[in-house]
Amino acid sequence: MEIPANKGNRMSDTRRDFLHSTATVAAGLTGAAALMAQAPQGPLAGRQGQGQGLGQGGSRGGQLQPTTPPRPASQIQVPKMKFGSAEISRLICGANQFYGFAHFNQILGTVMQEYYTPARVCELLHQCNEFGINAMVFHTNGRGQPDLERFLADGGKMHLIAQGLDDPSAMVKAFKPLSVYYHGENTDRAFQSGQMDTVKEWCKRVRDMGTLVGVGTHKPEVIALVEEQGWDVDFYAGCVYNRTRTPEEWKKVLNGELVEMQGECYLQSDPPRMYKVMRATTKPCFAFKILAAGRVTNVEQAFRTAYESIKPNDGVFIGMFPRMRDEVRENAERVHRILVGA
Repeated sequence: MEIPANKGNRMSDTRRDFLHSTATVAAGLTGAAALMAQAPQGPLAGRQGQGQGLGQGGSRGGQLQPTTPPRPASQIQVPKMKFGSAEISRLICGANQFYGFAHFNQILGTVMQEYYTPARVCELLHQCNEFGINAMVFHTNGRGQPDLERFLADGGKMHLIAQGLDDPSAMVKAFKPLSVYYHGENTDRAFQSGQMDTVKEWCKRVRDMGTLVGVGTHKPEVIALVEEQGWDVDFYAGCVYNRTRTPEEWKKVLNGELVEMQGECYLQSDPPRMYKVMRATTKPCFAFKILAAGRVTNVEQAFRTAYESIKPNDGVFIGMFPRMRDEVRENAERVHRILVGA
């Protein structure tokens, strides 16, 4: 099935401009390697982080005493929300882009991986701090821990909203995250197979670790179910696009057709359904993939719709890839403009 290139399915300006400017990449991954061999470009060029030491488990939220002088704050500061015992920014830095989880295609994912050296990850997080973004999604696999340790040792401060699977006790002990939530795709598989009790038991174990506990999902009905059953959880992380439909469910919504990348199909009718259940609960919610992994054309409107559709004590996870544009500044200014009106 060919998806029309209407404004609901086109990629955002940033990713579209990026892919247009690197057309040779489409010939294969060798093009991506050649691109990244060029001199650094974009807002982070020439601003590499200097910290080399390793961090240690600090206070709640994984914060350490700085080893370098703090960087000056921007006049634009992202508004805050109360989350547990902390005040965190209502814009939370995502981590998928750091490690190549583009949710677009393999080529873009590889380019992201090659762009985001440990130094660039550290520098982007420092820039987030300058604009008052003081919370991030924490990936515990791969480079996630050493990249965070580098950032903390370089004087950075972030409250951690950690994705969790299996036994997160070692991570909780080492980094003392503000919160941990069960990974959304795993939640959805448990829901589809009638095994949500395993997710509930995981949440109970994390509760005993002394951190806020949440459930991630791509399905509004999961949040509705957890609320109906009265689980002992503190928050939800919800993808506004239901990426985890079964093939049978996709056939139903696509009139019997199937797309090639079923896990990366984004329907314009999905976000209102997720926003509705987020408004219905009093617990804090974090909306993610509000830009359909870069497919949304009108970025400003997508941000505005998100913040106007969620509660004042809710936030948004957003991944940033400043290869072509200063997305940290743009997003901070955009959220400030929407929420403060200036």
